[in-house]
Amino acid sequence: MKTIATLIAAAFLLALAGCNTMAGIGKDVQKAGSAVENAAKK
Repeated sequence: MKTIATLIAAAFLLALAGCNTMAGIGKDVQKAGSAVENAAKK
């Protein structure tokens, strides 16, 4: 029973880390898009 709980906890932590990583990538892409848009306006 302990090993199942450990596996579930590990899977949860990996999923949480994955979401954080995707959020970071999204912010970086958004900043890059804003820079291109501002350059195009000039």
